[in-house]
Amino acid sequence: MARRAVHGILLLDKPLEISSNGILQRVRWLYQAEKAGHTGALDPLASGLLPICFGEATKFCQFLLDTDKTYLVTAHFGLRTDTSDAAGEIISRKPVTFDQALLEQMMQQFRGPQMQIPTMFSALKYQGQPLYKYARQGIEVPREARPITIFRFELQHFDGEYASFLVHCSKGTYIRTLIDDLGEALGSGA
Repeated sequence: MARRAVHGILLLDKPLEISSNGILQRVRWLYQAEKAGHTGALDPLASGLLPICFGEATKFCQFLLDTDKTYLVTAHFGLRTDTSDAAGEIISRKPVTFDQALLEQMMQQFRGPQMQIPTMFSALKYQGQPLYKYARQGIEVPREARPITIFRFELQHFDGEYASFLVHCSKGTYIRTLIDDLGEALGSGA
């Protein structure tokens, strides 16, 4: 079937356990679109709004990429994985010894402008290859800290081991890194 000129933006609710590129390719095939792109990758374990631009609308992708993002995230304190998410292998377990007051106090350190070292499990490129490909081979490559801003970091729920947060942040923020850094600052991992 021949590709066709499709123009516009589709607001897609990306399901869990599929990459942003994987869902983009499925949607592009479904519409038989000549040109399509998404406006910023969500982790495979994340669900949420993924704008997909077709045809002439792909010219607007960069504007959407440059906007702030808002996430609702759940953290599991007391363990760390090699990927800093639920899909990874557990590399350490520690007791959770902090209470909600200390958690909220520590969260203050992560609000505002800061520098963040991107996760190895990202699509950022090093020598032309995505970082996640190096990470899957067990190779860690140098990464430069990048400026980000956490505009809002609110605790929604905490039960001693699990917590949910609302995070409003600048583009380029890696939520798994934010939560991993918070867990390390609290001494328990997350």
